[in-house]
Amino acid sequence: MSQPPTCVVTDALAIGPPHPLVVIAGPCVLESRQLALDTAGALKELAEQLQIPLIFKSSFDKANRSSIHSFRGPGLEEGLLWLAEVKEATGLPLLTDVHEPWQAQEAAAVVDVVQVPAFLCRQTDLLLACGRTGKAVNVKKGQFLAPDDMGNVVEKVRSTGNPSVTLTERGTTFGYHNLVVDLRSLAIMRRFAPVIFDVTHSLQLPGGLGHATAGEKQFFLHLARGAVACGVDGLFAEVHPQPEKALSDPTTQLSLAEFRTLMEQIQAVHAAVAPWTHAAKEEPC
Repeated sequence: MSQPPTCVVTDALAIGPPHPLVVIAGPCVLESRQLALDTAGALKELAEQLQIPLIFKSSFDKANRSSIHSFRGPGLEEGLLWLAEVKEATGLPLLTDVHEPWQAQEAAAVVDVVQVPAFLCRQTDLLLACGRTGKAVNVKKGQFLAPDDMGNVVEKVRSTGNPSVTLTERGTTFGYHNLVVDLRSLAIMRRFAPVIFDVTHSLQLPGGLGHATAGEKQFFLHLARGAVACGVDGLFAEVHPQPEKALSDPTTQLSLAEFRTLMEQIQAVHAAVAPWTHAAKEEPC
């Protein structure tokens, strides 16, 4: 199988073979300016210690929450100001998600990766708007789609002339309030683009609390190790200094200590399997 095209994020960072495993991490949603700065600083320090390429992630708006009472974030204008401060303070590349086509260009003025949420992954106008920014585009696979369906999604983005696309696996709907991860999907989607595995969203039990999202965080290492062994090009994990106090997804966000454990373990797995998963004629799994 041929290697997926490389996704260029910045002059110093690219995703896909032969580049190192990339990690996308940060709080689910921007709760405050200071939390964003503090978390980004801590993540940068850890990434430098472990020599892991890191992209900082946080959302200015969570527009698809289960309840009208759920915390959504500061909104586009203030959220982008906070993210710009994070970039200035840390120098980290940034990722945030957009929900409407008009938001794409504004977000791209600040961030390095524009993300399309899973529920919106087939929205043509949104995909085209993100592609036209010229920035890297990360599209999360919808919980309702088969992995081979994502080939059409990639084609939509690349039709704008933008080749820098990644796909993210975040689980597939299995009955009510449950997700499962089919490791075959990682190999299938990697035919189209570099693949990121979303560790923390794959742990969700969507809507399982009625007013919020339940989760099974005890399995985060199991899923992450399996995905890295299959040859993914990056990991995505939401990280919060105090997950139990997080205003969004408190049941699945990782603490900084849990994130360190995750990074140490996936580094070991990646080193063990890299000769096979990065070989040009090898299947990712």
